Amino acid sequence: QVQLVESGGGLVQAGGSLRLSCAASGRLFSINSMGWWHQAPGNQRELVAVITSDGVTNYADSVKGRFTISRDSAKNTVYLQMNSLKPEDTAVYYCHADILGTRIWGQGTQVTVSS
Repeated sequence: QVQLVESGGGLVQAGGSLRLSCAASGRLFSINSMGWWHQAPGNQRELVAVITSDGVTNYADSVKGRFTISRDSAKNTVYLQMNSLKPEDTAVYYCHADILGTRIWGQGTQVTVSS
């Protein structure tokens, strides 16, 4: 069974930075894409950034130029560097991993940006 464990969330002032990590463990085979989503109260979960096994990245327009997704395949870990944070970035952040056609989700980590 594969598990994803996120870390790095917290409270930060507007303009600050946070780095999220998501480590995959368990019966790992070939991990295809990994990525980050966020979900604010009352809203749907939205894709923030994704990175493929080949290193191709894609970002939501709202975070382009501020967030950077990266991946350490040897450690089965994906990172999200978040800079110039805004209050509207406040949400629970979830990571995902696509493994053999199945999407696995982490438990989520809270990010709160104060104004």
